[in-house]
Amino acid sequence: MNTQTPRPTEAELAILDVLWTRGEATVREVYEDLYARDGGGYTNALKLLQVMHGKGLVVRDDSQRAHVFRAAVTRDVARSRLLGPIVQKLFGGRRLDLVLSVLGAGEAPGPEELAEVRALLDRLERERGR
Repeated sequence: MNTQTPRPTEAELAILDVLWTRGEATVREVYEDLYARDGGGYTNALKLLQVMHGKGLVVRDDSQRAHVFRAAVTRDVARSRLLGPIVQKLFGGRRLDLVLSVLGAGEAPGPEELAEVRALLDRLERERGR
């Protein structure tokens, strides 16, 4: 997601999550994953995908009768794009404060999560030493 691509809304993030999980999906598949249980309309999924296509959040393959959509951005890029303003506004630009806040909030991280954090810190230290 470059600086020209707008940040996705909450509804758009839900659709992107479906696309990231599936890899690609038709409007019907997005509808079934997100809206069918709640009684939401198929046209709602269609309209949101059309808007997202216009924003550059998804790409559309219209070579078949049922258009197939894929996310135009990765989950990691979307996370970075969404977290940037939060880090600036809430944490004064200090990423460490965000990390400490997340790790300290709620239930303590489990052994697997802590191992992942340690592995990340080790990797960052190795990269810094290069």
